[in-house]
Amino acid sequence: MAGGIFASVYDWIFSTAWVIESKRNNRKVDVYRKMVWPEIRGKVLEVGPGYAESVRHLAHTTASNGAFVVDPGTIHSYTALEPNPFMYGGLQKNAEDNGFCVTYDTKTTDRGPEAGTRSGRDGAVPFAIVRGTLDDPDNIPQAILDEAPYDTVVTSFSLCTARDPAATVRNIVRLLKPGGAHVFIEHVRQPPPGDPRVLEDNGVNAVLWGKIQDWLTPLWSVIGHGCHLNRCTGETILNTEGWASVDYKSTRPVVDLQSRIMPLSFGKAIKA
Repeated sequence: MAGGIFASVYDWIFSTAWVIESKRNNRKVDVYRKMVWPEIRGKVLEVGPGYAESVRHLAHTTASNGAFVVDPGTIHSYTALEPNPFMYGGLQKNAEDNGFCVTYDTKTTDRGPEAGTRSGRDGAVPFAIVRGTLDDPDNIPQAILDEAPYDTVVTSFSLCTARDPAATVRNIVRLLKPGGAHVFIEHVRQPPPGDPRVLEDNGVNAVLWGKIQDWLTPLWSVIGHGCHLNRCTGETILNTEGWASVDYKSTRPVVDLQSRIMPLSFGKAIKA
């Protein structure tokens, strides 16, 4: 019981802090999101979306009532697999602000279908909120399995907190249809000097800052809800079996001090 209360308080603290941090984070990373988010289409699953601010970068169109909404010709459905229930209010709002019709999975959340609004606009794209993760292949929510396979699985700053990122990526491969895409942007350990995938080096001392990431990660993961600064997530995706191709780039932004401990890898992997 005490552990459950502590976990809830921890989730609430993180979700509250993320309201502020996500806005700053988006200013730094949206330029890179825009390079790969046009690849998102069809039946979509996002793993660990948080407040899902990035849905505004999906393909949009103008509805008959003049609203600027997600294009149903490109995005057919969207499922958000989010473990932190304190994110749901902001998650639902961002989805609705972009024209989605929101519902909740009653088996994994404590909210009934009526908690989400049912848009009166014809052709609104359905958006389902499901609680859970992809860490354990034997514990994937049934609502996620029922909708599989997916055309696109999205991760955006979520593999850093996965208990087992390699298992999560294997489950992403499992849930994709053949030819489907894993579209991702993740912060990573500093890529090694001379890495040909690095688009912007910006003179960052990769060796020094990589070591700093290693030193900071034990404390950071406690403060940051399990976030690891030193994961080589691009390589984890690349080395997972089942891909026909993996194409990603990295960058060492120098917007602020935090950028030096959060370089980025972003791209897509196509299932065989």
